[in-house]
Amino acid sequence: MRANSFTTLAVAGMMVFGLTAPTAGAAEQSQADLAKAAQNPIANLISLPLQNNTNFDFGPLEKTQNILNIQPVWPVSVGENWNLITRTIVPVTSQPGLVPGQDRKTGLGDTAFTGFFSPKDSGKWTWGLGPVVLLPTATDDRLGSDKWGLGASLVALTMPGQWVVGGLISNIWSVGGSGEQDINAFTFQYFVNYNIPDSGGWYLTSAPINTANWEADSGNKWTVPIGGGAGRVFKIGKQPVNAQAQAFYNVEKPEFGADWQLRLQLQFLFPK
Repeated sequence: MRANSFTTLAVAGMMVFGLTAPTAGAAEQSQADLAKAAQNPIANLISLPLQNNTNFDFGPLEKTQNILNIQPVWPVSVGENWNLITRTIVPVTSQPGLVPGQDRKTGLGDTAFTGFFSPKDSGKWTWGLGPVVLLPTATDDRLGSDKWGLGASLVALTMPGQWVVGGLISNIWSVGGSGEQDINAFTFQYFVNYNIPDSGGWYLTSAPINTANWEADSGNKWTVPIGGGAGRVFKIGKQPVNAQAQAFYNVEKPEFGADWQLRLQLQFLFPK
């Protein structure tokens, strides 16, 4: 059994908003705008999310697996009308033993790179489309697939009032490498966020990551979590950050998939 690190995607990214203002009311509005922007995966701002996923009752021995995703987001302007939003996911995985007597392995998993081409002016709906590349960077066979992969990803969202609602879908296929198992993996992540008015940047969020391994047997293809949590945008000194916590229960999972997941994220924001 391997850790499918490339299916773990974070809703991360920032749009450019002012962080200081001359009045309390304007500052409150700026903070609310920044909180909504933090929930936009293809916003035009550099950020560094650190997302930690703890999976409980994972594997045949029902142990705990931990994956820390380091996910730098770097936007690039492409001409007058388009942005290229790049996101790299580098997982640091702590994988428990899968059979009695097997040691825990900790190291790098496979790296996923996504580039979303997004129009600078898209109206009420913001969207992005682009390629996904899977790089076999795992430091141990149990932490990755030993496969190169290619695929495509699409994201779309809208932000009416206090809400940010949207979804991301992707599929990736193996195109080479020495791994024994081919990759044909699907990801669908919907996200629903409600930004609480006059709350100092607090919001409610639900962003479960649904995955399907099309190479698996019929009863082991899907992982379907339900759950959610809360977050807040605030400052550490002068540094704006977005912190959130979510918990999920897997109502559908492979035979040895985790029952529960706790997701903690700290995202450093770098507005221009």
